Amino acid sequence: MSSQKDQATQSRGGEGTFVPASVVLQTLRDQAPAGQVTLEWLTDSLNQKSFGMIILILALIAVTPGISPLGGLLLWAPAFQMMLDHPKPWFPRWIATRNIPTRRLGAVVSRAIPILVLLERAIYPRFHTAPKMTKRVVGTVILMLTARLVLMPIPMSNILPAVLIALIALAYLEQDGLVLIVTLLAGALVLALDFALAWQLAHHANWTRLLF
Repeated sequence: MSSQKDQATQSRGGEGTFVPASVVLQTLRDQAPAGQVTLEWLTDSLNQKSFGMIILILALIAVTPGISPLGGLLLWAPAFQMMLDHPKPWFPRWIATRNIPTRRLGAVVSRAIPILVLLERAIYPRFHTAPKMTKRVVGTVILMLTARLVLMPIPMSNILPAVLIALIALAYLEQDGLVLIVTLLAGALVLALDFALAWQLAHHANWTRLLF
């Protein structure tokens, strides 16, 4: 398996050598300015990996107690822009230049890197998919999961969609079509179950109203 993975990490169609997400995150953490960072600095630093990595970082924030609402709210923009096939994430100026404490972001990233290193043993470039179509599908599913994450008024209900968004973003970054398909299907299943539950509750509410 290691030789298969090593071959997959080599240059693909002239795109250059593949760099795992854990390495990109570690480089970001090491190069982050002291004191404060901004979303504008993140997107400028990430270049071609900006969509997947921004979504991965925001999903990690969305699953972190205390700052999870921030990640959930910020996920709307890149997910919608991916769905529309924008070249890179764009945030309004007042959001893009808003300071985020480097220490707080660094703590989230530092906890994530060892987990990513473990996951990357099983998630690596294979089963490549059409880039433009993949980007649109990923953006659409993440957008719907973000709606579920933000709008579900139940304690701890943010964890499942945030973890699924992080896994989808990781598979997208690692160019692993196989894991990407599995995680997208898992996301679609969660959304379908939520819709079915909401339908049943609404149907039950209508019957209750008729009876009483």
